[in-house]
Amino acid sequence: MRAKAVILGIETSCDETSAAVMADGVLLSNIISSQIVHHQYGGVVPELASRAHQKYIIPIVEEALVKAGTAKAELSAVAVAMGPGLMGALLVGVNFGKALAYGLGVPFIGVNHMEAHIYSNFIDQPVPAFPCLNLTVSGGHTQLVLMRDDFSYELIGETRDDAAGEAFDKVAKMLGLGYPGGPRVDALAREGNPKAIHFPRTMLLDDEFAFSFSGIKTAVLYYLRDNNLRSSDGTPAIPPALLADLCASFQASVVDVLVRKTMNASKKFGIRQIAVGGGVSANSSLRSRMTAAAADAGCDVFFPKIEYCTDNAAMTSVVGYRKYLRGFSSPLSSSAMSNLDIAAA
Repeated sequence: MRAKAVILGIETSCDETSAAVMADGVLLSNIISSQIVHHQYGGVVPELASRAHQKYIIPIVEEALVKAGTAKAELSAVAVAMGPGLMGALLVGVNFGKALAYGLGVPFIGVNHMEAHIYSNFIDQPVPAFPCLNLTVSGGHTQLVLMRDDFSYELIGETRDDAAGEAFDKVAKMLGLGYPGGPRVDALAREGNPKAIHFPRTMLLDDEFAFSFSGIKTAVLYYLRDNNLRSSDGTPAIPPALLADLCASFQASVVDVLVRKTMNASKKFGIRQIAVGGGVSANSSLRSRMTAAAADAGCDVFFPKIEYCTDNAAMTSVVGYRKYLRGFSSPLSSSAMSNLDIAAA
């Protein structure tokens, strides 16, 4: 039986070129090409990212269609991440998606990259019920969003400076762990003592839900300086056991803030459905601590599969699918936006 709604999702907001196909709410493929060229620079180089997207967008889309057993003519709509993200990278996906949708005569559906992270918890069953509190933690964003229904977003708190994932990457760089640093910090933290070193927990006010992670990053920098943990050429010189303790203590500081803020918001708004998304949602400590805190409070907590935590087109396709069912489409005059607010979704 022919599917009623077949959505091609496209994601090019940063350094992953990804395409996915969803048919009647079932994910058929999710192809991701990650750009390793940035590792040598310690972070994403925007120009290199956009060039890589131009190189890989066509073969990645074709691979997603082949794996899904879907022809272009079967597509009902094309959904693309419009922003926020790197402008040059976004333009590759947006322009390709608009051209493909126009050529096929199907709707083009613009997707906010942040709402896609939220909906990463709606790809597979079970899914959160509404109302739902969403914590999105990534390299560029840390946000608490209250959803009372589909596509109803109330931003109740976000970071005032560094995002949680950005703090992980910058601290990893200080410790000589390379880029991306989050997974390496998480792995080393499992071998260390989270109480070995006290780093600050910037809570601001308990009844407010803003975040701040620049202080913890600075505290790690001062700890390395004050304890002479750099060699003469400025590179880290940290004994392995201490390195594990540093990672565990830093990670505990960040996770404490994320969990406490989320649970405080859950209590204040009376929300018992909690969903966590974004790249940092793959962190093992965040998963275990949030799960325990939610259980203690009588709440249900949801995390996406690990492959849906970082940037991917599966989460774009599920938003596109749900919007398509509601008859939503974007004009072909729509453009990528590097700073796109969740409220504009």
